Formats: sequence, C-alpha cells, structure tokens
Amino acid sequence: MTLNEVIINHLKQVRRRSIILWESLPKEYYNWKPDNDAMTAIELIRHVLQADYGWNIIINQGDMTNYTTPWESLPYTSVQDELEFALPHRQTFLDSIKKFTQKELEETQIIHPGNGEKKNLAAYLLRIGYHESVHAGQFLSYLRAMGIDRPFIWD
Repeated sequence: MTLNEVIINHLKQVRRRSIILWESLPKEYYNWKPDNDAMTAIELIRHVLQADYGWNIIINQGDMTNYTTPWESLPYTSVQDELEFALPHRQTFLDSIKKFTQKELEETQIIHPGNGEKKNLAAYLLRIGYHESVHAGQFLSYLRAMGIDRPFIWD
C-alpha cells in the first residue's frame, strides 16, 4: 500500500464513522447546541464537511487570502443535503491526494494559514483526519447531552 493509499484509507474510515454519527441526528435537534458560544449540531457537521474545500486549497498551495466556501449562502436543510453538497468537494480533495508522489508527500512543506505551523504534506494530511476525529468526539458528546442513543462506530 502506498502512502497516498494509507492516507486516503484513513480519511475515508474517519468520514465513514462521522457519517454514521451525523445520520443518527433527528431533525428536531439540528439547531441544538450545548451553550450560546458553541456551533449547533448541523453547523458542526457543515464545519467538518466544508473543511475539505479549504484543505484542498491549502495542500495545493493556493491562496487563502480571500477564502470563502461554496457553502457561504447555502441554507441548512438536512444532514443528507449537507452530505450530497459536500460529495464533489470531498472527491476533489481525495483526487488531489492521489496525485502526489511519495517524494512530494514526504518533502512538501505546508504552512497552515490559521496558525502558521509548518508540517510536511503527509503529516498535514494525517492531521486533517485528526481534526475530523476530534469533531466526531464532540458530536458524540452532543448526542449524549441531547439524550440520543449514540450509534456504534467501531466496526
């Protein structure tokens, strides 16, 4: 298995588990949030999904100066609509990862615009999976606080 394949498999497994969690959210809880400063449940889902669009710009060393996402004016309707809208952006992101050579994954330096940290591309891509995993844990705590049964994601 190549490094690209390992990274893509990791990202796909993380996303598969996130989707299991998100699809367990009843519509009446879309706007639930634990406190006034937190994202709502549906905002949290969108945050993770739209991140792929930004990650793709970053890993291809694009300009993030005037960053906006295709979600900018999109109303929140349903988890399924969020997933469907995100799918082509996810595929573009994964396709970008596929095109990198082993040497590029090991030697390309990525500077994250949010914090200025420098990482090699492979490490940066794995960190993206961690970002989503952290939000999966956050979403699990949302479900617990809502009193909703949490689905089993460890298969």
